[in-house]
Amino acid sequence: MEDAAFLARVPLFASLKPPLLDELASRLTPKSYRRGEVIFHQDDPGSAMHIVKSGQVKIATTSPEGEEVIMAILKDGDFFGELSLLDDKPRSANAVAMEATQTLTLRRGDFMDMLNRHPEMVGGILASLAERLRRTDQLLEDAVFLDLPARLSKRLLELSQKHGVKTDKGLEIDLRLTQQDLAAALGVTRVALNRHLGRLQDEDLIALEGKRIIITRPEELRKRIC
Repeated sequence: MEDAAFLARVPLFASLKPPLLDELASRLTPKSYRRGEVIFHQDDPGSAMHIVKSGQVKIATTSPEGEEVIMAILKDGDFFGELSLLDDKPRSANAVAMEATQTLTLRRGDFMDMLNRHPEMVGGILASLAERLRRTDQLLEDAVFLDLPARLSKRLLELSQKHGVKTDKGLEIDLRLTQQDLAAALGVTRVALNRHLGRLQDEDLIALEGKRIIITRPEELRKRIC
């Protein structure tokens, strides 16, 4: 029942009726990962999809030069690995726990059986795939048309909208996110990132407190995206 209630809050399954959520929950297997543990590697066989129940996961790939590029950072209620279940092809990226993490896994056989017997699941899956495709298109567009200061401002605002917690100083990004992680998400060096973060802090648009990033003036920061 606990897992079924949790699934009802996951966008992929939120439209499903309680009996189907109960059946789906009965097929899930809990998995636990330590901080830094690899959940799966790029090119591994895609045998299961994962739903993040607690913790934090990064989806990343490695450039030809050996540099990590982070494509997504996922928290509670997010899911990953569903593409390999649909096309039965190897994983397209690495998935790594950024902190102690628990996922609920659904194996391909159970996934396909549920999909075949309950076609009402298709709508949620198509919507999630469309959202991922739009996100990928937007990242490519940003890389082509926005300079680093604009990309950084946009990414900080996106993270604050999804993971922001209101504090007396502003909107704190509630993620275990190092500056190296943020640099990898933007595809730049840490040196370049630090320089531009420092400029935003000097202009009182953000506050840096240890590993915490606080958006102090979001509307002014939004003006930097052009």
